Amino acid sequence: MSSLEDVVGKMTLVATGDGRIIVGTLKGFDQTVNLILDDARERVFSGNQGVEEVPLGLYLVRGDNVACVGEIDQEIDNNLGLSTIKAEPLPQIVH
Repeated sequence: MSSLEDVVGKMTLVATGDGRIIVGTLKGFDQTVNLILDDARERVFSGNQGVEEVPLGLYLVRGDNVACVGEIDQEIDNNLGLSTIKAEPLPQIVH
């Protein structure tokens, strides 16, 4: 079983409750899963064109908006060819 402590300092992907995908180096977190990401980028998906990466810099994701967190295998991620991937954005989570 893994914990967020194992991912600190590593490249991380965060899926948010409002459907955004944010990638960056996990710098820290707290008991409410607020996440601090360095060199963060939002991956914007579109059914018409490739994935656009929007630079965010140092970024805080509130814990109540975190849907999923995972470590990224950088070798695989670097070989994905994001500019050629077309996909509809994730929908917002509805409670």
